[in-house]
Amino acid sequence: MPNVYVEPRPKGRPEGTAIEDYILEYAHGARVDQVDYKTQAAAIQAARIAGHSPLVARVRHTDKGNPGHWRAP
Repeated sequence: MPNVYVEPRPKGRPEGTAIEDYILEYAHGARVDQVDYKTQAAAIQAARIAGHSPLVARVRHTDKGNPGHWRAP
């Protein structure tokens, strides 16, 4: 099962601003699908159904190369 990243959007949003939606991305930045998920739980469920291992952000500004920024739900 390949890892996919549940990315909150908009990316790099300032502190205190709302998350609009979530997307699924591979490590190299390509989207897994073209769906914008309204909740993190919906994105996690879609990743699992597709056979992927989802990772969710631990920090506001993420870097896919830094494993400390991600955790398994």
